[in-house]
Amino acid sequence: MFDEHELAIHPLVPESVQHNVRVISNIRSLSASLIGAVAGTLGLESYPGFAFYLLGTVITSLLIYIFLAEGNVKRYFFRPTADLWMGDMFGSFMSFVLTWTLFYGMVRT
Repeated sequence: MFDEHELAIHPLVPESVQHNVRVISNIRSLSASLIGAVAGTLGLESYPGFAFYLLGTVITSLLIYIFLAEGNVKRYFFRPTADLWMGDMFGSFMSFVLTWTLFYGMVRT
C-alpha cells in the first residue's frame, strides 16, 4: 500500500488518522439519521427504503471525498477505501432504521 519512501515524505500520525475516522463516523451517523427521517417521511417500505439508504451513504461518502478530503484520501486515512467508502456503513445502519421506523410510524398513523 504505502512504501517506506512515501511514509518518510508524508508521515501518517496515528492520532490524526483516528480523529479523522471518528469525524467520518459522526458524519455518517448523523447523515444516516437524516436519511432515515427522509425515508420515513416519504413512506418508503422494504427494498426501496434500503436502496435509499445505500444511495444516501454513497452520496455522503462522495461529499466527504470532495469537500473534506479534497480528493486526496491517502493524506488523511491509512486505509482510504475501507475508512472513507465502506467504514462504519453498517454501524450507522441502526441509526437509519431507528429514525426510518420512527418517522414512518409518525407519518402513517
